[in-house]
Amino acid sequence: MGNTKRQRKKYETPRFYLSRPELDNELKLLGDYGLRNKRELRRHHSMLSKYRTLARKLLARTPEERHMLEKQILSKLIFLKVIAENSNLDNVLSSSIENILDRRLQTQVFKKGLSKTLPQARQLITHGHIIIRGKKVTSPSYLVTSEEEQNIKCTIPIMVEDKSTSEGGNA
Repeated sequence: MGNTKRQRKKYETPRFYLSRPELDNELKLLGDYGLRNKRELRRHHSMLSKYRTLARKLLARTPEERHMLEKQILSKLIFLKVIAENSNLDNVLSSSIENILDRRLQTQVFKKGLSKTLPQARQLITHGHIIIRGKKVTSPSYLVTSEEEQNIKCTIPIMVEDKSTSEGGNA
């Protein structure tokens, strides 16, 4: 269980964190997906890294030994829609961080049109205005499963401006 007052890190820092291309790539991902800080990005990157490590270890085993574990890993990633339905372990190795960041609740709320911007999507989620299957979810980094994707709803109406009336059309 551990000490509740001192939580452990859920991510690993990059080996060469001062390399310019790595920093530029991280900043681009932060902006594209509306992440608050690099800690969120690194947590998802560590999760992907663990799945890829498991896939590499399973590929080294014989087909009889790896059958059960391979099925579990693939079903979990297919359930999260990180990889396609008819994927294999090679597809797990070729998956990228963008595949996981697309499955975050914040990104899904924005893509469904429930918010105008990614920061607004984050605000709606943290304020408790987004529900999934009737339950309030207040974590923007929640990974949405394939079944939950259709059940994302907003409890307050979002006013979308009509551009034809706001462009000076005095009637």
